Amino acid sequence: MYPSPQPEAAPQATPDEFRAALSQLAAGVSLVTVHDEEDGEDVGMTATSFLSVSLDPPLVLISVREDSRMDEVLSRNDTWAVSVLAEGQKTLGSRFAMKGRLSDRLLFAETEHRRGAHSGAPLIEGALATVECRTEQRIPAGDHTLLIGRVLEAAVPAPGGRPLLYFRGGYRALG
Repeated sequence: MYPSPQPEAAPQATPDEFRAALSQLAAGVSLVTVHDEEDGEDVGMTATSFLSVSLDPPLVLISVREDSRMDEVLSRNDTWAVSVLAEGQKTLGSRFAMKGRLSDRLLFAETEHRRGAHSGAPLIEGALATVECRTEQRIPAGDHTLLIGRVLEAAVPAPGGRPLLYFRGGYRALG
């Protein structure tokens, strides 16, 4: 058995090293959305940190920057949705990812969507899959908050479509 390194002596990757290493992992691109009951606004963000946690019960996880508007809105609204983007939705993914972007109100006005029956959140038309969730847990993790959501409804409105991927700092398509 090898001795465990002491926590204070453990090396730590720099943010640039970490970003470079993780850019080698292809990730699906999703749009996380929530309808803010407090002000009646819809809020959205592009995410590559969406994953399945459990099949029984059905749970998913998203990661949200802790100082973001999305984190603030999700802290007071317990239902939200995720739309898995198709490769033809690159512009949509870029628009909701930009810092200093247009207001969410304008972005949603320009985006075809429908309301989720369980969350009231926007579900993006043309998405490969959609899920509506209720927050089960909020977990602080560094400069992000991890939200584990119970899936209330899942649908595949565009079967056979191709996913939008993010790899090496840019959007990609399969093949």
